[in-house]
Amino acid sequence: MKPATLQAELDVRTGGSYRISFVRDDGEYFEAGGIYREVVPNELLVFTWAWHSTPERESLVTISFKPDSTGTLMVFHHAQFADETARDNHQRGWTSFFDKLDAFVA
Repeated sequence: MKPATLQAELDVRTGGSYRISFVRDDGEYFEAGGIYREVVPNELLVFTWAWHSTPERESLVTISFKPDSTGTLMVFHHAQFADETARDNHQRGWTSFFDKLDAFVA
């Protein structure tokens, strides 16, 4: 199922917030948001992540960017999950997202 983004509000700066929402092909609505903890242009993004439906289950995403030959190497790390089920569900979601991103930029 591919998500269709409905809205993305981003204030990309340390202390800034973001909120994204989308509806899957099956009609299920999702909304997530958080606060940027660190922003280093072209190098690093660190932000909290929580689904609108479970704001108390906040996790942490760290993305680093490094020059790599003629492109950029992105290292993605999502941690501090409430439990293994949450970790596994996020792994499936992010894997699907990155597969689509890879196909898009190929």
